[in-house]
Amino acid sequence: MLRRILRKSTASLFLLLSACGLTSRCGAPDPVDEATFNALYASPNGIPDAPLKVYHLGHSLVGPYMPMMLQQLADTGHGYNSQLGWGSPLQQHWEPDVPINGFEESNGPPAYRDAKEAMASGEYDAVVLTEAVEIRDTIKYHDPHDYLRKWAVAAWDGNPDTRVYLYETWHTLDDAEGWLERLDLDLERYWEGKILRPALAYEEVNNPIYIIPAGQVMASFVRKVEAAGGIGAIRDRTDLFDDDIHFSHFGGYLVALTHYAVLYGRSPVGLPHKMRLPDGSTADDPGPEAARVMQETVWEVVTSYPPSGVRQN
Repeated sequence: MLRRILRKSTASLFLLLSACGLTSRCGAPDPVDEATFNALYASPNGIPDAPLKVYHLGHSLVGPYMPMMLQQLADTGHGYNSQLGWGSPLQQHWEPDVPINGFEESNGPPAYRDAKEAMASGEYDAVVLTEAVEIRDTIKYHDPHDYLRKWAVAAWDGNPDTRVYLYETWHTLDDAEGWLERLDLDLERYWEGKILRPALAYEEVNNPIYIIPAGQVMASFVRKVEAAGGIGAIRDRTDLFDDDIHFSHFGGYLVALTHYAVLYGRSPVGLPHKMRLPDGSTADDPGPEAARVMQETVWEVVTSYPPSGVRQN
């Protein structure tokens, strides 16, 4: 009898761990409902009246040079620090006993600053967080809703006025479901539905977490380029990438424009398009025509998406 009870208990524990994983999924709150979610973003952010100090936490779809492009787009005085890894989920950055893949190669002066030290300092006006992709695997194995909550609360504990952002990225160009097709679906079903809305349901999350919709900007710009048969130096979607997922200088510029528009609440139309790289060299220039369409596309997307926090058209 005792042996049967133990076997039954062991089997039940195995099923529980299989269903929940080894982290905190079983304790996750239900996502906030649609009405509550929409109400959080009914009023836009105010426009900053001074240059921002920004902290970037993530992986190679942040670095190595996009934050520096953002700094060049912003007013003199914009500053930033970061902690990056290779494909690193937020969980990997948070847990002290989990190594950050590619840490030594991804972090160095002057940009690097330890993430928890940075949060505790209270020195940052904005904290930009992103999750590892493939986003489906991150949701399955790495509890992104919980770690988004943990990092957001850490930022607010350091400075209650810090604005926290979730940077929406993309997946590989050769995705079986289709690159554009997934961008059309994944924002709502994964970034909002499985990450942001559950994170917002925790009691200690008392502020909105805004979204930087870079994946949506990519999709909108690619549709314009490919419908036109190319714009300026950009012929098709592959020109935005160095491989099947990492952005080229052109793609990095587009993502930097998106960060600028969301963080500063201002149109990027008319901003410069000749950028420097961290090593002092000059980035590939998309040219005035493509840059203008990039800038207009960014503003169209962020002003039509309330969770960006940008005043709507």
